[in-house]
Amino acid sequence: MAPVLPLVLPLQPRIRLAQGLWLLSWLLALASGLILLCSGHLLVQLRHLSTFLAPSCQFPALPQAALAAGAVALGTGLVGAGASRASLNAALYPPWRGVLGPLLVAGTAGGGGLLVLALGLALALPGSLDEALEEGLGTALAHYRDTEVPGHCEDKKLVDELQLRYHCCGRHGYKDWFGVQWVSSRYLDPSDQDVVDRIQSNVEGLYLTDGVPFSCCNPHSPRPCLQNRLSDSYAHPLFDPRQPNQNLWAQGCHEVLLEHLQDLAGTLGSMLAVTFLLQALVILGLRYLQTALEGLGGVIDGEGETQGYLFPSGLKEMLKMAWLQGWVARRPAPEEAPPGEAPPKEDLSEA
Repeated sequence: MAPVLPLVLPLQPRIRLAQGLWLLSWLLALASGLILLCSGHLLVQLRHLSTFLAPSCQFPALPQAALAAGAVALGTGLVGAGASRASLNAALYPPWRGVLGPLLVAGTAGGGGLLVLALGLALALPGSLDEALEEGLGTALAHYRDTEVPGHCEDKKLVDELQLRYHCCGRHGYKDWFGVQWVSSRYLDPSDQDVVDRIQSNVEGLYLTDGVPFSCCNPHSPRPCLQNRLSDSYAHPLFDPRQPNQNLWAQGCHEVLLEHLQDLAGTLGSMLAVTFLLQALVILGLRYLQTALEGLGGVIDGEGETQGYLFPSGLKEMLKMAWLQGWVARRPAPEEAPPGEAPPKEDLSEA
């Protein structure tokens, strides 16, 4: 049975293969370390932004899968660096002969599977962010005024911090605040006729104004911030509602957060693709180096040429051998006659 993808490896190619694997393994360790850092950063970002994502959002699964894939890839890189370095010394390589095979199988199945899973999530999940942010930001704006309601006491603080940090206002723009009551009822004067008229004019009994919270104000504006009566052109003659960026943040938080999280996911996906390529090269190289050294008894500078391969025989032969071994194991053993009892003899008729 011929091996799969054999490769003849004389002495100098074996040495160059081991040295190249040592360098690739450290590159794999470096790339996987960067994946761990990026995944941790994305998890921290999502923890701060969890209030503005719908509860059904599956996006946090991406950094979690990337963390697991990065940890396995880091282990593969460290193992590859140690094994390739030890292969250059006949005194250091024997301990690796018994464990390198199982480690290669674990790295291929576990590490490769996790990297493919994380890469698939990086390609698929960012598309679901749009609906998750739409629902989450809408809920956060609706509970902005509920500073004394259990479970929503921090919503006002979080929304203000979001708008100040990311330079955004509202969900899609500053006019989104016109459709929600963002002023707490405890600060409204029930004897004020204007307050009573605004509440009675709304079918839901909300106090709606054409104003925005202070966190929508752009500190780079050349004039003081205008927060109230923004739709009344006579109240602020010098304010042009068509150019809100002169006074308020122009972008909505939905667009800003969507672009920010998609950029992080894209960067993480690119790093996962590079790590997958490096891990495939390291595992393939280690397999060729392992099989080549087995033909020389574990000595890289042994005499003569040796042959490295991926599998000792073809896939068809391997499956056939496994099937035959399993059939032999399942076949019932022949019944043995009880001890001391002779087998029955057939009666021969006389001629």
